[in-house]
Amino acid sequence: MSGPIHIASDGEWDSLLSGTSVVVADFYADWCGPCKMIAPHFERLAKEHSSPKKVAFAKVNVDNQANIARTNGITAMPTFKIFHNGTAIETIRGANPSALTEAVNKAVSLSGSSGKKAEAVFKTPGRTLGGDGPVQGQGRPWNLSSLLNIVIMLVGLYLTSLFSARKKEA
Repeated sequence: MSGPIHIASDGEWDSLLSGTSVVVADFYADWCGPCKMIAPHFERLAKEHSSPKKVAFAKVNVDNQANIARTNGITAMPTFKIFHNGTAIETIRGANPSALTEAVNKAVSLSGSSGKKAEAVFKTPGRTLGGDGPVQGQGRPWNLSSLLNIVIMLVGLYLTSLFSARKKEA
């Protein structure tokens, strides 16, 4: 197994995406502290999981390859993007080793399968900085009796503290 491929041009990036089933890309900057901290973990994953034409790990310096970074919507470093058959299926922002390992393990299982499985494995959409926030879930509906119980409890606590303070003064 080999380590990550350092992308030096747009053409190299395009050929990697088109010629490899799964690509795990690390968008980093030389001046980024968190990028340097997670780099050994990324290298270890690359050595463990790289497989010609199936799984490739790429490092993209956003300062040197600004066009690739812009095309992929990179706004924070480090950002890890996982591509399956040339399409981004997951984005991880920040130096989060456990999330990266989990996503790589899922992606490696896709390396020999069709795109339908990718949708089943990666069910949550990625988010971009400045984009829409998370979608609100159903939550619990308002319950009048619970609200009334809380109000009664707060009034009781208030009265208890009020009367206990007056007894101490007397």
